[in-house]
Formats: sequence, structure tokens, C-alpha cells
Amino acid sequence: MNKNPYEVLGVARDASDTDIKKAYHKLVMKYHPDKNPGDKSAEEKFKEVNNAFDILKDPQKRAAYDRFGDAAFAGGNGASAGAGMGGNPFGNGSFHFNMGGGDMGGMEDILREAMRGFGFGGGFGEGGQHTNMRGRDLLDEVVIDLKDAFFGTTHTIKFTSAVKCEKCDGHGTADGKTAPTCKTCGGTGYVHARQGFFAVETPCPECHGLGKKIDKKCSACDGSGTVNKQRTLDVKIPAGIMDGARLRMAGMGEAAPNGGEAGDFYIDVRVRPDKKFERIGNDLLMHADLDFTTLALGGEIEIETLDDKKLSVKIPNGTQVGEKLRVRGHGMPTGRGGFGDLYIEIGIVIPKKLSEKQKKALNEFAGNKTEKKGWF
Repeated sequence: MNKNPYEVLGVARDASDTDIKKAYHKLVMKYHPDKNPGDKSAEEKFKEVNNAFDILKDPQKRAAYDRFGDAAFAGGNGASAGAGMGGNPFGNGSFHFNMGGGDMGGMEDILREAMRGFGFGGGFGEGGQHTNMRGRDLLDEVVIDLKDAFFGTTHTIKFTSAVKCEKCDGHGTADGKTAPTCKTCGGTGYVHARQGFFAVETPCPECHGLGKKIDKKCSACDGSGTVNKQRTLDVKIPAGIMDGARLRMAGMGEAAPNGGEAGDFYIDVRVRPDKKFERIGNDLLMHADLDFTTLALGGEIEIETLDDKKLSVKIPNGTQVGEKLRVRGHGMPTGRGGFGDLYIEIGIVIPKKLSEKQKKALNEFAGNKTEKKGWF
């Protein structure tokens, strides 16, 4: 059983590529055979570190491990085996590898599922029948205001992508019916050839990996089962959404050829900075400049919240510049029925012009402070 590569390198599961490389280089230097001559345990550690790094440095292998754990590299098809073959076990969908001569079972299912997750190739249905390639996932970005993030909003996206052909119902056939099974590959979509230890499967030259033989193609889609069409999607953006959040609309991506499963549509949401409010998690921060008298003696001020409510806020006497006053429950929606808090950062307004009476009062105040506190 392979050891957990994250534990081997001593990094968290969400570690960045930079953190992984730093941990790897540190451990390689520590356990390198040149530094530990004759130390078998150090040699084993060195191998473990290299195998762990080989998995985590490759986005596809890392994703496979995160999804399937040790089973992703069962049967000798792990990081070092992939390197030995000179390629990635998940490849680009052009070849399938199995260990030959035995029941492929679990490993084949894992590879297919992993490839589907990365957008590669198709799979097989019941009885070994080929199922069509999954449609491409699509990605778009929307930019909204902070107030839209507070209330939630609907954003309309217009784009052009492949959709299921209506004339043939996605089958690609002239009569709109499911095409017969390809006799060359028996519906698997692949033909087999053995190369030494490995049994290599390549796309069937007759049906080109489809698993079905279309004799008469649909005139609208030329047998592909899809046509390009302008589409409109209304994306519901939930209240309280964070900047950088990604939304997924399952099955709303590009249609797959010949009736396969459609891809997903992803929306990256960006929130514009607001002129008045700064967002900190689910809390909001605003600035309020007050006069010296209100800060010294206390009082009340009226503020307007992000959701356009007017609130009366009490200012305690002796409030200092830079102090933050907390107003509970007037921040951003948390998504669990609650709200964050609103913080008011206190500033001061210094008058540019003073009357003689005001100057005298300030001088008297300053004089009193000088006598009592030694102020300048």
C-alpha cells in the first residue's frame, strides 16, 4: 500500500505547489544516499519522498489521489510505474492501459472515472458497451457590486456552444434512432493489441471510438449529434457570496457528441470593491469622521447601512480616533440565516476656521490641560 504522500512530505492537503516543492527539497537533502551511506532506512525514506513528490507535483495524479486515495495507483500503476512507462497513466484519452491477462475490474473503473473527471475520453456502460465522450465543461466570469452580493442577484450570460441536435435527438443518425453497435469492436469503441506486459487499447478504426456504426448521418449535424447554437443562461447568485467563489450548473455545459453526458457550466464570481464599505469575511467596515465635541462628550450619529437602512448609533464619551464601534447583525449574510457585523472606524474632522470664541475656549482647555497634565 502506498503511503499518504501528504504525510510523507509533511504538508497539508491544500498545500500550494511552492510549499510542496520546498518540503520535497528539504527532505531529499536530508535522506539523500550520499549523505547517508549504508543507511537502508534513509534509502527507503528517500524513495518514499520521491514517490510522494511524483504524485503531488502532477495535477492529474494529485487529483486522482485526492479522489481515490491509494486505489488510484493500485496494481502497480502508481507514480513510479507511470514514470516507467514514460507517461501519465491518465494520458489524453488516446490509450487505455491494463495489466494484461487478468480481471481489470477496479483499476479500469478508477482510470475511467478519473479521466471523466479530467474531461478525457468516454467510458463503458452495462455489458461493456461504450458510452460517449462527456461534453466539455464551460467557464465564465461575472462581476457584481457588493450590494448585489448582499442581496443576491440573477446574471444573464449569452454565449455560443455545442447543443444536442434536435433533428436526430443527439444520435447523429439520419432517422434519429440509436445507431447499431459497431461489429469491429463489439460496441466497446476500442480494439486490443498486446505489447509485452501491457494490453494496449486503441480507438476502433471503424467507428472511431464511438462504439456504434452510423451508416447514414444526420444532415443537420453531419453525424456528430451536436450543433452550435447561441444560448442564454440565467445564473442565480446567492446572497452573501464571496469574491472569487465558483458556482456550478450541472449539465449546462457543452453537449457531448452522439448523445453523451453534457458537461457542466462554471461561473467565477468577482465582487467589485465598494467605495463606502470594506468586506472582511462576513463583516463590513465603514469609516465615520466625527467632530471633537462628539468624541469627547459622546452623542449619537445616523449612518446608512449597505442595505439602505438608517441606523442611530450611540457614540460613548471619550471615544478615540481609530477606535472601531461594533453594530451587530448589519454585516453580510452568512448563508445560514444569520448576518455578520458592521464595524464603524472612527475618525475626526478638524475645522479649518474657528471663531474667536471657539479659539478662546480651546486655548482655555489647552491651558487647563497644561497645568494638570503637562501637555504642550
